[in-house]
Amino acid sequence: MRSGFVAVAGRPNVGKSTLVNALAGGKVAIVSDKPQTTRRRIFGIANGDDYQLVLADLPGFQRPRDLLTERMQRTVDQAFDGVDGILFVLSARERIGAGDRFIAERVFSLGPPVVIALNKVDRLKPGHIASQMQTASQLGGFHALHPVSAVTGDGVGELRQELVDLLPEGPLYYPADQRTDLLPEQQIAELIREKALQLTRDEVPHAISAEVDELDEKVIRATVFVETESQKQIVVGRGGSVVKQIGTRARPEIELLLGRPIYLELQVKTRPKWRRDAAMLERLGI
Repeated sequence: MRSGFVAVAGRPNVGKSTLVNALAGGKVAIVSDKPQTTRRRIFGIANGDDYQLVLADLPGFQRPRDLLTERMQRTVDQAFDGVDGILFVLSARERIGAGDRFIAERVFSLGPPVVIALNKVDRLKPGHIASQMQTASQLGGFHALHPVSAVTGDGVGELRQELVDLLPEGPLYYPADQRTDLLPEQQIAELIREKALQLTRDEVPHAISAEVDELDEKVIRATVFVETESQKQIVVGRGGSVVKQIGTRARPEIELLLGRPIYLELQVKTRPKWRRDAAMLERLGI
């Protein structure tokens, strides 16, 4: 039995969470096109007949601007201790630039083998992919380099096997049917936040968080937090239209997660400057 941990590194928005979901064989991390979607370390667990690969999905490397982003960066810094490998994710659709090189300097200096995943290769011309692979290969002494598409699944199986081959012999760290280390309440709050991110723009998504207040057999009550009254008006929407849409989108995925029908009740509250409030961040598990 091979088992162990691989940390997933990369700039915001290169598709780390989508790739972790693909490698784990199901949804463990929320995804959106908004930077800072991932705020905490989330373990995605890929289980096979003779392996357990635990992937640490992390916030993107960033310069801290408030207590929230400071804690997010600290999470990233601490996540590389004791891992068996590092999965460094790049986007094939964007120029590999200074931000990627900054992260490369960090991950290649840490010691564990680094596997590069050049993500988002679907619908790109072979010549462009080859050029991006050539650029990626110059970032450091990588163990392997894989072009993949987390969306279509192309190359994901080969990448998973590459990562499993890095793992030592070891025990099951989690039950064989478990796909993430998040509690159900945390997963539900994240799904609600994901739908809120999809329906808002500009600064509003960065100011949104969610918390489950009550979870029983038939009813879930949850709160969506924002920082200002104007943001609250946007998230509530005219006649409650936006918050209703958030619930409509979130409920089927929550029911799939729990395996039963539920009634989802959402409220929106203003919590000024919660991103700078240590007690609130602790409460939200960040």
